This record gives sequence, C-alpha cells and structure tokens, in this order.
Amino acid sequence: MLLTIPALLNPAQLQKVRELLADAPFVDGKLSAGFAASRVKRNEEMRQDPERMKLLVRVLMASLGHNERFRFAALPHRVADPIFARYRPGMTYGDHVDDPIMGTSGPRFRTDVSMTLFLNPPEDYEGGELVMRTSFGDRRVKLPAGDAVIYPASSLHQVAEVTAGERLVALTWVQSYVRDPAQRELLYELNLARETLLKAAPETEHTAQVDRSYANLVRMWSEL
Repeated sequence: MLLTIPALLNPAQLQKVRELLADAPFVDGKLSAGFAASRVKRNEEMRQDPERMKLLVRVLMASLGHNERFRFAALPHRVADPIFARYRPGMTYGDHVDDPIMGTSGPRFRTDVSMTLFLNPPEDYEGGELVMRTSFGDRRVKLPAGDAVIYPASSLHQVAEVTAGERLVALTWVQSYVRDPAQRELLYELNLARETLLKAAPETEHTAQVDRSYANLVRMWSEL
C-alpha cells in the first residue's frame, strides 16, 4: 500500500524544520549506505548533530504521534530517527529496496514501512520524483511541502535525477506491529469502515461486529 499523508507538518513546524536545516552541514549520503545501495546512491545527508537532531526529532515524532492516518496505516511499534537528505542537480538514488534491518547506536529493528516527508515545494526543483516500481508500471510521487508518503520498505523504488533546484526530504522507517503489508492494508481499510460505522451507527450490532473483528485481527496478526 502506497499512502499519502497530507500536511503531516503544519506551516509553523515546516518553517522550524527548514530553519534548523538551513545552516546544517551535509555529507555524502553514501556514508550511510550499504554496499549495494552505495553503487546507486548520489545525494547528501545531514551530518549527525545531537542538539540539532533532538529538535528535529521532537517536531517530527510529535506530528507522527498525533496523525491518525499514519498510526492506523503503519501500526508503528518502533520508528527510526529520521535522516534528512538533499538532492542537488545531477543527484539521484537508483533502484533499490531499503535495508531490512536498521539500527547501529541503539536497538536493531526490522523495517516494514518506509516514509518520505517532502520539506520543500515541488516548484523548487525539477525531477526528483519518488518512483515506485509496481507490477502495474511506475508510480511517480512528488508532493507539496509538509506532505508525506508511506510504502512497504520491501518495494523497489528510486529517486529520479534532480535536474534543477534542490530537493529536501526527511526519511524514516517503521517496524510495524503487523509485518505483512497485505494484512496492514486490509486492517487500514477495515478501520476506515469501522470508524465510519462508529460515528454513524454506534449502537448497532453490525457496528459492534466490525469493531470486534478489527480488534481480533490486530490481535491475531500483531507481533510483540
């Protein structure tokens, strides 16, 4: 499931993040890449700065924690600290799947869901689309500043070459309570129906049945 999350960051949060990144040092993105990814990765990433990162993480994690669309779609168990990446003309990230296991300084975790958060408007740069390779053809994603997209970390994807301007994004990964992407998609859609019924007909038996079914499917499929 590829799902967009509109306005994950509001304008004030977006401005704060942009201010924190404005004078941040960036380094070659290959430094954080594995052997396979380093062959196709050409971008820059913010160098680790504990104080600056603490402020950035606070903004992003607060937004994720309050966003119901993210919570019900990703069913997050662990969320990685974000990486802030920029692409300037000529930079790209070729076809790859994200590393299945991440974490170096803290507990290691499985990556089930990837997220790209767009930090500057699409008119600031040319190219730079997130390109998802699917059995139905390529799907290209380029969203307004503050919007995010989540997708299975196992998906083959790339970042198209930036030909002008600068692309600025935040990236993070989630270990979900539910490992299987098809099960997560089913639960997300079932929850949409469940919430509609709980608002429109909270006292009916079929609402109670859907509510119980959702809870018991989460119980059946979740991993702790």
